[in-house]
Amino acid sequence: WLKEKGVPVKQIDAPDARVSSASRPNVIVRVPGRTQGSTWILTHLDIVPPGELKFWNGDPYRRYVKDGRIYGRGVEDNQQDMVASIFAARAFLEERIEPERSIGLVFVADEETASTYGLPYLLKHPDNPFRRDDIIVVPDSGNADGAAIEIAEKSILWLRFKTIGKQCHGSRPELGRNAFLAASQLVIDLQGLHKLFPATDPLYQPPASTFQPTKKEANVPNVNTIPGEDVFYMDCRVLPQYPLSDVWSRIRSMAKTIEDRFGVTIEISSTQEIQAPPPTSSDAPVVLSLQKAIADVYGVEAVPIGVGAGTVAAFFRQEDYPVAVWSKITQTAHQPNENCLIANMIGNAKVFARLFLSP
Repeated sequence: WLKEKGVPVKQIDAPDARVSSASRPNVIVRVPGRTQGSTWILTHLDIVPPGELKFWNGDPYRRYVKDGRIYGRGVEDNQQDMVASIFAARAFLEERIEPERSIGLVFVADEETASTYGLPYLLKHPDNPFRRDDIIVVPDSGNADGAAIEIAEKSILWLRFKTIGKQCHGSRPELGRNAFLAASQLVIDLQGLHKLFPATDPLYQPPASTFQPTKKEANVPNVNTIPGEDVFYMDCRVLPQYPLSDVWSRIRSMAKTIEDRFGVTIEISSTQEIQAPPPTSSDAPVVLSLQKAIADVYGVEAVPIGVGAGTVAAFFRQEDYPVAVWSKITQTAHQPNENCLIANMIGNAKVFARLFLSP
């Protein structure tokens, strides 16, 4: 579609033997400007599963428009701003306007699943297109009035807990070791992490570290069997001043207490672990340029914030690229009936276009 519209496209594929194409695509658009620097808008191609279909008003994979909104899985996260960035760049081409900096759009492969084949792959690639004096915006988080510019993120620790006991008949619990019961007690005990890591920072929303049990795998299929194995997961978002190694140490200590109490074995592994890098400076050029563009388009005074959610901006910050995360969104990402306001899509395209005019 981009090529048909006359937009220059480059593709850098990351090898992935698990899929039929043997690779994951990363798409790069570049429109030359007057100076050597570039202004980048980076969005991601992938989406999350729809979750429980009964909570959707329609097929999550067939978009529909109602009351000025587009509905469907992925329309806000991250397709709203992918489309907005494309139309902002396309306007410059159609109007034959030469931007100050080169316009750069990047659509990366797998933001929702640890970014193995996306931005980190590009940053290590010989054709890495980014420079540390570029303006880089990741529109993958925001709020309803567009007044939040994310410059910092919490550390991320996603953990898998496998509790191994001994299966037995439901009427004879003394003959087994109930893995589900032990795991349930561990879930309760892990809430004590909030008191062990109590610091707050008003830059972040929410201001404290969070430790939440999330996914639960099925164990036995029938009611009258005590399970010998149980698996659950936990999502930890930790303020940057706490080393994740300290969190690990406390969790292992809690698990050891449960092992001794219930006679079970608990295996703990991480599915994602990112120690938060230093934040982007609140007076970095990308932040100041964004504030000006947002004020011009939306008439609001945007302020720097920190968030608990993880975005690919963390990978930029780890490599000392100043980056800001911004979008005006309805905040329905990952929810049933995910939707985006068409007005936001148009308005955000104007913000991106205003950025492309900035020196």
